[in-house]
Amino acid sequence: MTKEMFCFQCEQTAGSNACTGAMGVCGKTADVSNLQDELTGALIGLAQTAINTGKARKETYNLILEGLFTTVTNVNFNDQTVAEVTAKIHEETKAINVSDQTIGKYSDYNLKNLWTTDEDIRSLKSLILFGIRGMAAYAYHAMVLDYRDDEVDEFFIKALAALGDESLGMDELLPLVLEVGKINLKCMELLDRANTETFGNPEPNEVSLEVEKGPFIVVTGHDLYDLKLLLDQTEGKGINIYTHGEMLPAHGYPELKKYSHLKGNFGTAWQNQQKEFDNIPGPILFTTNCLMPPKTSYKDRVFTTEVVSFPDLVHVGPDKDFTPVINKALELGGYKENQSFTGINGGKTVTTGFGHNTVISLADKIVDQVKSGNISHFFLVGGCDGAKPGRNYYTDFVEKAPKDTVILTVACGKYRFNDLDLGDINGIPRLLDVGQCNDAFGAIKIALALAEAFDCGVNDLPLSMVLSWYEQKAVCILLTLLYLGIKNIKLGPTLPAFVSKNVLDYLVENYNIAPIGDVDEDLKDCLN
Repeated sequence: MTKEMFCFQCEQTAGSNACTGAMGVCGKTADVSNLQDELTGALIGLAQTAINTGKARKETYNLILEGLFTTVTNVNFNDQTVAEVTAKIHEETKAINVSDQTIGKYSDYNLKNLWTTDEDIRSLKSLILFGIRGMAAYAYHAMVLDYRDDEVDEFFIKALAALGDESLGMDELLPLVLEVGKINLKCMELLDRANTETFGNPEPNEVSLEVEKGPFIVVTGHDLYDLKLLLDQTEGKGINIYTHGEMLPAHGYPELKKYSHLKGNFGTAWQNQQKEFDNIPGPILFTTNCLMPPKTSYKDRVFTTEVVSFPDLVHVGPDKDFTPVINKALELGGYKENQSFTGINGGKTVTTGFGHNTVISLADKIVDQVKSGNISHFFLVGGCDGAKPGRNYYTDFVEKAPKDTVILTVACGKYRFNDLDLGDINGIPRLLDVGQCNDAFGAIKIALALAEAFDCGVNDLPLSMVLSWYEQKAVCILLTLLYLGIKNIKLGPTLPAFVSKNVLDYLVENYNIAPIGDVDEDLKDCLN
């Protein structure tokens, strides 16, 4: 294969433009990147065949979710497993053909046609592609819990087929971009229902950052069901379980926190894992993104499952037998004494579990505090964390926010400030962690509930959204906010490289979306 790649789907892309060499900033090689493009082209061919034949089936939809999720940033770095997924897609394309006349009519789409087309068309199609990649991650987690939605499944086929239709112009693509946001709202609601009906409504819970002596396992990623299975298999074996990264909100779910050996949280956000996992005396299980290429000092204790894959790592397959992870924990033995760790700002605990059910139950109290003048403004400061300089902006923003303001946060961007003690306003905590990026629907539901309580639109609320983005789940969330007509969003630390000037001008003109700037000026602008 060619040793050059083209990838600009994440925020850390080289030079804020595109990764084009032998390896991306994330550590993905050109071979893997090009294979992922081939996989996407195969998905487009599958979708077009499904539309042409009308023969899409459960296996078709499952493979579309698996294939799209495989291409999300920091999920799969393994050329072998990417090629295997592509082969399964080809087999499914053949299986749903109803006659020899359709075989070959809708072959794999060459994704290079998308990367080299008119920049505005490329921009809109990239928003669609990256949006449905992120949405596929949400739909995949819901699927694991046996929750499906026909409209969501069918939209993936519609959107993929459109990517391969080179007759579509801006007039046809712009509505489809917003439709991604519409369907993603339904998909996030589906996942929210799957999680809360399976694990209960999240409840506020203070989580320790200390690691107790003895064998332990660190679980990272987003898949709550994998954590549940591991908790079941380790119960009574003297092994403690610690969350990491986006798994932190698991401590708020009643059906998970009831396990006495779910002890606390290890480490901070995903981009710090190579430092925090260095020579760790316990194994790490990656259930989804965000995997970084593991260092030699801990590579022998990293395990993957589901669509996560990296060469030479032990992978736990569909049988979900975590025995290799458990044996490694017992072999390594953990720390000899309790270890006290802190968050980025020195805090020893973090609090999570302020799901929409909890926050909305406080609506009357919140309204009273606003009307009495005790709460002047709400900020939603959330999104992805990342390694690129400029993300300290979000810490500074939260620290400088007036003490009569409340900060809602969601996703791993919270690790910049979630160990700060911001106090409360007459019993209402100033910092409310709504959950992981998979819980973004909760933040939206809270905003809509506040608008209803104040009998106004979301844009009329004393609410400002200051968001950080990194990968494709953030893209589909942004498109959902735009679909809902939410304006005045501040986005950073940089704007997406795949958004052309004309498309950006459209977003500025219609939604007043703007890049983050100086903290003091942005705060002043929001409060005005």
